[in-house]
Amino acid sequence: MSDISKQLQEQILQARQSGTKLDIRGGGSKRFMGREAIGRPLEVGRHRGIVSYEPVELVLTARAGTPLEEISAVLDEHGQMLSFEPPLYSGRATLGGTLACNQSGPGRPWWGSVRDQVLGIRLINGLGDELRFGGQVMKNVAGYDVSRLQAGAMGTLGLITEVSLKVLPKPAETLTLVTEAGMAEAVQLMNARAGEPKPLSAACWLDGRLYLRLSGARTAVDATVRQWGGELLADDQAFWQALRDQRLDFFESEAPLWRFSIRSSAEPLPLDGDWLIDWGGAQRWYRGDADRERIEQLAAAAGGQATLFRGGDRLGEVMPAQAPALKLIQQRLKKAFDPDGLFNPGRLYSWM
Repeated sequence: MSDISKQLQEQILQARQSGTKLDIRGGGSKRFMGREAIGRPLEVGRHRGIVSYEPVELVLTARAGTPLEEISAVLDEHGQMLSFEPPLYSGRATLGGTLACNQSGPGRPWWGSVRDQVLGIRLINGLGDELRFGGQVMKNVAGYDVSRLQAGAMGTLGLITEVSLKVLPKPAETLTLVTEAGMAEAVQLMNARAGEPKPLSAACWLDGRLYLRLSGARTAVDATVRQWGGELLADDQAFWQALRDQRLDFFESEAPLWRFSIRSSAEPLPLDGDWLIDWGGAQRWYRGDADRERIEQLAAAAGGQATLFRGGDRLGEVMPAQAPALKLIQQRLKKAFDPDGLFNPGRLYSWM
């Protein structure tokens, strides 16, 4: 364990005095996300360690630089887990970076996102003040929304130093059913299955195959397997981990990778290229060089938005375009938390 919050605070104060911009870095696993980073590195990786863990209360608090693998290992000893299934990125992903980038895995529609599990945070703002929002128990929700603001802010609102979050027990049994299906058929079936009172915990489609994961009590899982039918996937844990960590062959292409967050029941989008559908249809990955304007129009028509997740032009805008009112709100938040614009300038948007 290592608490370097005072050193980090001093570096921020010095940067403010000198007008130096700061590029926040944890484990370096998500450097590909957002726009190209600028500024002097502010290394958070040494600020690590689990501060407190109460298995009975299902609450854990850890410093921002703590690797997720370390947290998962401790939880596993007590039969518990990070329910939002964050990508581990070969062990380099940290708790703070995962919250800042708002990353959740295949079970997100059923088990919630990282944003949903956060109870409280500690944060150093652009004035060098150490602030605390929320709490360390589920009943304490003071400042809860401020904690949630950090999900997806990519460090632009301050330096997260500590996170308290809810954890969940691991399910007693997990099995995965696989069936052959076209993309349109798979989307329809995903939504139909999601509407049934069954222990569905993940649903994705790739290369003409539909994968449905069942998690929960053994009796419920086994009964659903008999009712739904399909081929049982051997070593299904490895498949879902590879999907979670974006290690499937689909993610290896050099073509730009787009992430669509849209209505789960939306019909397949008319774009030529490779597709992977996750979250029961609500998250869709697309590999291709389609025009950004057309992609945004298609995403909006499907009830959502699209992000240039990896590759492509990282100097241009990569996040979904914001309406003028939302843009103004974000700029005001930035000004309140980081008045001198020290943290990750331009990483989220060129105008932040």
